[in-house]
Amino acid sequence: MAEKAVRTEKQAVVTELKEKLSNTKGAVLANYRGLNVAQDTKLRRKLREAGVEYRVVKNTLTRIAAKEAGIDGLDAYLEGPTVIALSTTDPAAPAKLLSDFIRENKLQALEIKAGLVEGKVVDVAGVKALASLPSREVLVAQLLGTMQAPIAGFVRVLQGNLSNLVYALEAVRKQKESA
Repeated sequence: MAEKAVRTEKQAVVTELKEKLSNTKGAVLANYRGLNVAQDTKLRRKLREAGVEYRVVKNTLTRIAAKEAGIDGLDAYLEGPTVIALSTTDPAAPAKLLSDFIRENKLQALEIKAGLVEGKVVDVAGVKALASLPSREVLVAQLLGTMQAPIAGFVRVLQGNLSNLVYALEAVRKQKESA
């Protein structure tokens, strides 16, 4: 009887994890061996504030959930103690937050293994590249600035022509007054 309870509990965990992996925009898998309680609490708080879910996962259950979710290539990274940070809104948030936390605290204990972006597995280099991207707000501002530049230039050209016309008319008026 106890074996069935354990099995159903594990199936529930797999189902929940499969759903989260399917719906996630971005996720990062990391090895947390050597992280002390204070550091782990600080990291969890920082991730929670950013809307990123952080949980320790069993590798076997994660393998099964990833397979059911249709995610290939994750098995190679599921060795040793594994923690996963998931975001359903921002693909870069888990990578940025974990990378910043590691850099700020000079941690050797927290080691990034791999990541997921829109259901595709990325290696450590891909996670680091994702973490180095500017935030969404900065990218939107850059895009708007790029889109606005030609319009602003066009307005300046039109203003230049109008001001030249005004200067020419003023010169003609002065010339007629003096004549």
